[in-house]
Amino acid sequence: MYEKLIALIPVLICISGFSACRKNVEGNVENVKIADFHSEIYTDKKIEDALNVTFDYFKNEFSGCTLTEITYIGDSELDFYQDFAETHNADDVIVFTSTFDVDSSCSDESLVADSTYEKWCWILVRNDGGAWRHVTHGY
Repeated sequence: MYEKLIALIPVLICISGFSACRKNVEGNVENVKIADFHSEIYTDKKIEDALNVTFDYFKNEFSGCTLTEITYIGDSELDFYQDFAETHNADDVIVFTSTFDVDSSCSDESLVADSTYEKWCWILVRNDGGAWRHVTHGY
């Protein structure tokens, strides 16, 4: 019995090593084009802070994907998304749309490998002018 367990150890190490390696692949945000934006509601710094939260989320959760372009939707469009702030007990909401590519190494089965997603939304909220937090994304 012990011989079988000992024989399985190298197999388990290989499997866990492969899974860990696969999980550590980050989404790519290195060359993302940030479209020009202007806001009467948020300072450039607050928008940049929200972009950085989005980039961090993308890197951690979208392995095998490359973010190519992102833009702030604009002040006039935010009213449509105020429910997200209220639902998450927040004061402010900010929304970006993006384009990203999915390569064949993507581990997220809900995304189609070797494809491009356009107009993908990223919704973030914050309280009392504090730090932004990602609450949802998608179409």
